[in-house]
Amino acid sequence: MSLKDKKQFETEVIHAGYESLDFQGSLVPPLFQTSTFTFPSAEVGEERFAGETEGYIYSRLGNPTVRVLQDRIAILEGGEAALAFSSGMAAVSATLFHLTKTGDHILCSEGIYGCTFGLLQLMEKNFGINHDLVAFENEEEVRGYIRDNTTCIYIETPINPTMKLVDLEMVVRIAKEKNIPVVVDNTFCSPYLQQPLALGCDYVIHSATKYIGGHGDVIAGLVIGKKSEMDKMAMTTLKDIGGVMSPFDAWLLLRGLKTLPVRIDRHCDNAKKIADKLKDHPMVKTLLYPGDESFPQYELAKKQMRYPGGMISFEVEGTKRDAQDFLNRCKLIKIAVSLGDSETLIQHPATMTHAVVPEEDRLKMGISDTLIRLSVGLEAWEDIWEDLNQALDF
Repeated sequence: MSLKDKKQFETEVIHAGYESLDFQGSLVPPLFQTSTFTFPSAEVGEERFAGETEGYIYSRLGNPTVRVLQDRIAILEGGEAALAFSSGMAAVSATLFHLTKTGDHILCSEGIYGCTFGLLQLMEKNFGINHDLVAFENEEEVRGYIRDNTTCIYIETPINPTMKLVDLEMVVRIAKEKNIPVVVDNTFCSPYLQQPLALGCDYVIHSATKYIGGHGDVIAGLVIGKKSEMDKMAMTTLKDIGGVMSPFDAWLLLRGLKTLPVRIDRHCDNAKKIADKLKDHPMVKTLLYPGDESFPQYELAKKQMRYPGGMISFEVEGTKRDAQDFLNRCKLIKIAVSLGDSETLIQHPATMTHAVVPEEDRLKMGISDTLIRLSVGLEAWEDIWEDLNQALDF
C-alpha cells in the first residue's frame, strides 16, 4: 500500500498532510513563527508575486505550519483543500462574502449561532443581502423559500443550542437542482462524527476553537471545499479582509487534532451517561440530545452522524431566575460559552450565546428562558453528574 493511500481517520489525524523528511526529519510539524519570507533574488520575488512559481511570501498569504493544518483538515473532511482563519466567525463571514453580493438571498437553518445571526443582520442592513431562517423540516418547505436570487444555503446541524438536525441529503437534493451551494457549520460534530462533503454539501466550516483544538487555548476557524473555490477565497476574502490564522494557533490545532478521536469518544460516552440521568430527573422539563430514543430526529442522527456527540441541551422547571440559580450552584462545572474543551462547560443561551437574537425570533428557534446548554467534558462522568444533581436541587 502506498503512503498516499487513504488511511483510517484515527491515523490521518496524526499523519495526514505532513512528511517529516521534508522538514529536517522533525517528528512534529515545526512552528514557522515568522511574518515574512526572504527571496533568493529579486527575480524570484517577482515570480512569486506573479504566481509563476510556488513559494512563501508573507504569512498573511501563506505559512508552512498553517499549510500543514489546511492539508490535514481537508483530508479529514474529504475535501480538496482548506483555508485557516483567525476565528470561526472569520471563516463564516469570509465564506458568506465569497458566495454573495448585494441583492442576493441566503437560506439559513433556524436557530443558528447568535453571532452568525448578527452577521446576517449586518449583511442585510449594510449590503442588501437578505436571508430567511427556515426549519428545513421537509422538501416542500425548503423549495417554498428558495428565490431566483438565492445564492447560498447555510446550515448548522446539530443546531446550536436546540440540537435540532437538518437532513443534509434532502437539502443537497434540492440544492443541486437549483445549482445553489450548501454550506454546513460542522462545529458540533467535528469531521470525526459527521462529514457533510461526503453527503454532497459544498463547503464545511468549523470553529476550530472547539473540538478540533479541544483544550480551550486557541481561537480559530476553518473552511473546507473544492480547491478552485478555496483558491478564490484565499486571494480575496482571506487575503484582503485579513482574518488569517497565526502560525502558533495552527501549531496548537495540529497538536489538538492528534487526539481528536480519543477525546470525542470520551465526550460522547460521558454525554450519553449524563443524558440518561437528566431525562429522569424531576427538575428537567425537556431533554434535547440526539442520542436519546425520544429525540424526534433520533433515526436521522444515526443515519448521518457516527455518534450523537458531546453536547446536551435541556430545559429546567421554573423561571429564568431558576435557570440562572441552577448554573450558579454548579461547582465543578464551569459557566462558560465555548464547547468541546476537556472541562465540562454550561451556559444559558437566552442571555449569553443568543442574547443578540430578538426574543420573538429566539422563542421561535426554541430557545426559552429555561434552556440550558451543556458541553460534556472529559472528567469522570460520575463527578459531572454529582455536580449537576446537587445543582438541580431547587
